[in-house]
Amino acid sequence: MHSSHHPIRRRLLIAGAASFGAAVAAVALYFCGAGFLTGRSTPQPFAAAALPEGTGSASADAFKFSVFDQPRALPELRFADGEGRSMSLQDLRGRPILLDIWATWCAPCRKEMPALDRLQAELGASRLLVLPLSIDRQGLPVVKQFYQELGLKGLGIYVDQFGRAASSLNSVAVPTTLLIDRDGREVARKIGPAEWDSPEMIALIREHLGLPAYGRQASP
Repeated sequence: MHSSHHPIRRRLLIAGAASFGAAVAAVALYFCGAGFLTGRSTPQPFAAAALPEGTGSASADAFKFSVFDQPRALPELRFADGEGRSMSLQDLRGRPILLDIWATWCAPCRKEMPALDRLQAELGASRLLVLPLSIDRQGLPVVKQFYQELGLKGLGIYVDQFGRAASSLNSVAVPTTLLIDRDGREVARKIGPAEWDSPEMIALIREHLGLPAYGRQASP
């Protein structure tokens, strides 16, 4: 009696495990395709609590920042520029910064980089420094190749050669963008890509960083 039920029970267990595995795979593919992974060896989808409040449409979410009641101090963060020279956020104090954590393997990052390039050209590096910080483990070669492929000319090249940027800044997704004031403090954060050179986004950046609302300024 009991032995005749064992094959059925095994088939049910196998079917259940297969369904569960398929569901897990689907979720993993969703996060991976959306670029919601860190650069770690194990995929880490970001927590829903990290998203900005509200459940607006995708187009509305593209213009949302998580704005802090008080500016937040940032840890010391060291990275390399396009020539391999070591530098830090402290070296850049005195100028507003848009720090974008990204990677060449992140599809949304690839899509938004030209917009960041245009944003830098629009506002000028003397008024706002757009700092795209790559977390690619292969370092400068893959980032330089990426810039050449997309024809990026206004943006500087910056690489997290120590592999600590994402964890130091509590970034659990790419792209993640921080707005940093002249005193080196984070005033707002955005998870996910955006149309950075759109009038709406430029207006928000100016508002949060206190930038003057006059027109184009060439980079020095």
